[in-house]
Amino acid sequence: MPLDPVVNEVKGLLVYHRSRVEVDGTSYFLVTSDESGLKMLGVQGDAHDLEGGETGPGGIVLFPLSSANAAALRGRLPWLSPQPLGLKTSAGFGDRLGMATPGHIRALRQLPDEGEGIGPIFAQQSVRENTRTGRTPQQVVDEATWGLFEEGWNAPWGADADHLKTPAATREFVDAGYTFFTIDPGDQVDDIVASAPSAELEEKVRDLPWATLEDSRQELEARYLGTSYAVEGPALSFDREILWRAAAKYGAAVDHTVAMYRHLASAMGDRPFDLEVSVDETSSTTTLAEHFYIASELHRLGVRWVGLAPRFVGRFEKGVDYLGDLDTFTREFAQHAALARELGPYKISLHSGSDKFSVYGIAAGLAERGAAHRQGPLIHLKTAGTSFLEALRTVAEVDTTLFREILTYARQCYEHDRATYHVSARVEKVPESAAVGDVELPGLLDAFDARQVLHVTFGSLLDRYGARLKRTLGRHEETHYRNLQAHFVRHLAPFVG
Repeated sequence: MPLDPVVNEVKGLLVYHRSRVEVDGTSYFLVTSDESGLKMLGVQGDAHDLEGGETGPGGIVLFPLSSANAAALRGRLPWLSPQPLGLKTSAGFGDRLGMATPGHIRALRQLPDEGEGIGPIFAQQSVRENTRTGRTPQQVVDEATWGLFEEGWNAPWGADADHLKTPAATREFVDAGYTFFTIDPGDQVDDIVASAPSAELEEKVRDLPWATLEDSRQELEARYLGTSYAVEGPALSFDREILWRAAAKYGAAVDHTVAMYRHLASAMGDRPFDLEVSVDETSSTTTLAEHFYIASELHRLGVRWVGLAPRFVGRFEKGVDYLGDLDTFTREFAQHAALARELGPYKISLHSGSDKFSVYGIAAGLAERGAAHRQGPLIHLKTAGTSFLEALRTVAEVDTTLFREILTYARQCYEHDRATYHVSARVEKVPESAAVGDVELPGLLDAFDARQVLHVTFGSLLDRYGARLKRTLGRHEETHYRNLQAHFVRHLAPFVG
């Protein structure tokens, strides 16, 4: 472990040397014991608002890594609190175990200028993920806080309440201090509009929530029809059918997003926040005209946002590289990026962005064009389960017995757990654990089908093996951090030149 002995009089404790900091005459550091491996907050000086302290060797007071103490430490060390990142090139680091932040930080520090070009979102979790991991929004922020403290990170960072679908779901995230809110109106997107006959299409347009959209069909048509919009490349124009199909497909989603935004603005009060709009988890791609409609209507209704996640051509499946024609993706991404500059600027978000190595360079280059007034591309990369897979890679390296149990159970759970994901792995292509030698086990984390099976069964795996998994990673945290660091350097390097 990267631990230095604490000053000589503190025998039996090891300190995480990057955590050491002194503010207003009080010293803070993270320590652990050779015997238990339990991490504790060490304090020399004023500790009046910390709880559960016990005096350790040398008079140092040791505190548990509780939620109350995380909040107190954020009050004392303001850089440990999340904040909005605005239009800065950014990346979300989903961490389903609450143990990956130090590895994420090390990846950033390996980049040019120690990752200064990337705005990190270290706390990122959706309601679905919280349900399956048994964690609360507050736990996600607190565990990120302790990881930041361990590594001595003092640059701005964010916390993303991902894929929010209802106003009620926002409350815990607001209370926990989140600064980035991803609105997911996917349930309100009408994916069958593209094939609807004219009579059905007209009915869908007639039934849009015109009152809450503060609009009418006549006013909508007056704004769009007969007008040509200049964007980079060919001009964009609407005829009645294109406009109706865009409005019928996304009108209810716009309405829902506006309601969510206004609810958040009220709940946040005078606290600034970033908003992202995500329509990526739908079955049909977002056309350029539809993107234009979404952005224009959100602007008209007073929504302020920093990122939009369209549904791109091809498949952004969990845990594997992009599936589709790269030339088509390049052409269409260029148009979306140009529109985001023209109507914003705002960032284009790559959701399910883990492991999409073939598109990172393309996206970064195209999102940067025409943005000479700022550094870095107008892009947000969102990753999630890939950190969990690196935890499993670590287990495959250091505890083959546990990994074999995990693999066997994942194969059993896959058909049930895949129901809420767009994935194409086939469980019969994942070998049974007994058929794989010990040295070959880590290589399963590089195989398409095994990666997806292990990725989407995370909830079931944590229910059964979570405690053992965390103990194993705690005993081998340097191996865990090294795997995360190497993996995320590959993700991030294309976005910093």
